[in-house]
Amino acid sequence: MAIRASLSRFPVDREAHEACGLPWGVTVTPFSLEDEHGSPPTYGGDGHLLPRCENCWAYFNTYCELDQWSWNCALCGALNGLSAEAIDRYSHAQSSPEMVSSFIDLELPVAAEGSGKGAIEARPVYVAAVDLSSSEEFLELVKSALLAALEGLSPGSLFGLMTFSHKIGLYDVQGAIPVVKNVFIPPDSDAKLAVELEDAMPLLSFLAPVETCKDRIAAALETLRPTTSWERTTAAGQGLDGVFLGGRGFGVAMEALVNYLGSEYGNTYALARVFAFLTGPPDYGPGQLDTQRYGEQYASKGEDADRALLPEQTPFYKDLAAAAVESGVCVDIFAVTNEYTDLASLKFLSIESGGSLLLYSSTEDSTLPQDIYRMLSRPYAFGCVLRLRTSSEFKTGQSYGHFFPDPQYENVQHIICCDAFATYAYEFDFATTAGFSRHTDPPVIQTAFQYSIIVPRETSSNTEISSSKMSKHFVQRRLRIRSVQMSTGLNFNEIYDSVDADVVLTILVHKVIIACLEQGVREGRSLLYDWLIILVGQYNDAYKIVNVDSRNMISSADVSFSQCPQLQPIPRLIFALLRNPLLRFHEEGVHPDYRIFLQCIFSALEPSSLHRAIYPLLTSYSSPDKQSFPRHSLSRAALITSGNPIFFLDTFTNLIVYYSSTVDASIPFPPPQDCALRTMINRLKQERSITPRLVMIRGGQDDAGLFESYLIEEQDVDGNVYGGVTGFVSFLEGVSRDAIQYLKQEA
Repeated sequence: MAIRASLSRFPVDREAHEACGLPWGVTVTPFSLEDEHGSPPTYGGDGHLLPRCENCWAYFNTYCELDQWSWNCALCGALNGLSAEAIDRYSHAQSSPEMVSSFIDLELPVAAEGSGKGAIEARPVYVAAVDLSSSEEFLELVKSALLAALEGLSPGSLFGLMTFSHKIGLYDVQGAIPVVKNVFIPPDSDAKLAVELEDAMPLLSFLAPVETCKDRIAAALETLRPTTSWERTTAAGQGLDGVFLGGRGFGVAMEALVNYLGSEYGNTYALARVFAFLTGPPDYGPGQLDTQRYGEQYASKGEDADRALLPEQTPFYKDLAAAAVESGVCVDIFAVTNEYTDLASLKFLSIESGGSLLLYSSTEDSTLPQDIYRMLSRPYAFGCVLRLRTSSEFKTGQSYGHFFPDPQYENVQHIICCDAFATYAYEFDFATTAGFSRHTDPPVIQTAFQYSIIVPRETSSNTEISSSKMSKHFVQRRLRIRSVQMSTGLNFNEIYDSVDADVVLTILVHKVIIACLEQGVREGRSLLYDWLIILVGQYNDAYKIVNVDSRNMISSADVSFSQCPQLQPIPRLIFALLRNPLLRFHEEGVHPDYRIFLQCIFSALEPSSLHRAIYPLLTSYSSPDKQSFPRHSLSRAALITSGNPIFFLDTFTNLIVYYSSTVDASIPFPPPQDCALRTMINRLKQERSITPRLVMIRGGQDDAGLFESYLIEEQDVDGNVYGGVTGFVSFLEGVSRDAIQYLKQEA
């Protein structure tokens, strides 16, 4: 569990927080295998016996004062008695994880969680839902992805194959020949299926054991063919004159599938993951979306397209997400299309059910097979409950991430499915005007993460129970707790020196995304730029860099934070964020679905990865085996002045190798597989939550447009509402002028 604070030295009171101009909060990556320092948790059992404070319900931890009969809570200071069992437990301190580490992971009794209904419920269930209103190229890509998925599934998994178009197809692959049964979808937007899926095919006939049916599943995949427009129009009774009125019934297919699986939640499975492969907008039956709202009509109506295209147009998929959560179903959406699909409406089905939403613009260079294999081969937790507690002087404010809040308990988040990359953010505020005084204990943060995992069952040759009657996996419930003691900054120097710019960026991105959704992209950009102006102004005022005399004349502002190294990355990060498609305008050619995709990706990344996605890392090599400079600014000037022949650009989603046009002919292209550059590329691919696309470019021979598009420091901030800003240097000049104006107004 990694916890990173935007300010490792907390402001002493609300006035100090407002004066520093920085967001105050933390990011939490609860299922990461290590903390932010690279240390793993201390594992143990009997998590249900861990003492809890009777006042604030915090868990006992290493920062609590302990005597023979009682303990004082490190968060609220309350005195708590110890049970006889706890007294005996803590008489041997080194044997208790909570006595030796502030980062613990304890096993909980499954029966105590009410899920001891038999071993069969632990079988992992995966369902592929494939769009047949598509092309042959799309289906070939999906086949490759699902064949990769079958290799990533653990033994004992159950797999189901479903197709959708104007009808739903259910595959039974447990016999000698794959059999498909179809249920037709009514075209009306409020109609229901005439036959329930359970009546068309019993669920246990649909869900096939992977270890015995892998070849039959592969054979069934080979039978997938696109549905023709003639089939769609005729089957729907719309064949008059051959008029095609749509045929992608994604909404009703997902609704029926959730109901289908939900009947066996907790009995056949503990978590079901649905992989939905989509190649266009749902345009048929319940859940269909009006894609006509995307176009030039906004210009003629005077509407703001950036604001109109971001909210969902129907609550159908948000309501369906709630049903999926209740049924223990996690939905991952893989959209392979450059057609407007209205991901703004569809996204809720994935992110609120704990899944991912990934967008691929074409089938040709898609990393879909690698992404789905990686998604299945890495560990994940499910049925998670996340709670962050603080000591009594401060409290959690806004929280951000792909979770849904508990309807009853404040600051409790539910997460259906969570991998080691999923990250959540919290902002803090003071509980009272007093803040932290010199006489109070140091502030403490405690994060509790209760989750389930599926683990293989260890069996021996003399097991009495027949293995055929016993599940090969079982559900293990665990409680992971991390307690962190912080310090306070007595003055602005200490606060500024404790800044983590990556965490500041993460919180800002969450706030800007919400502002864009509620008020439009233009307002989101304005809020971000205004924040930077205020930060620069308050920093200059705190360090007495600017002066206001009797004539109200102010010297030049320090916009590069020369006296505070921790703040120096921030102007570049804000400049890059304003240039990112996340905040570019609709008229600049930013596709609304791509913007939604970025919102979903950025709002789940841990801070270092988000930094890389916003401001890519450019390094140079004198040869494929020798790195010259570990970091360059994103400018053409950096390429020219370095004098190196090879550049490597890591944009998080793309890994670009660029050979300059003057490279020596003796240097091999592409880089050899055993060189240092290739080793770096392979390592980065393995570390990513999604598979980055590798692009090799030879300057002067190949199209270098992709590489050059990331050299942003010499480019305009197009569509900037703050005047003619041309590149990073001019951007800083504009910030300086506006910061001076801000200080004049505040004087």
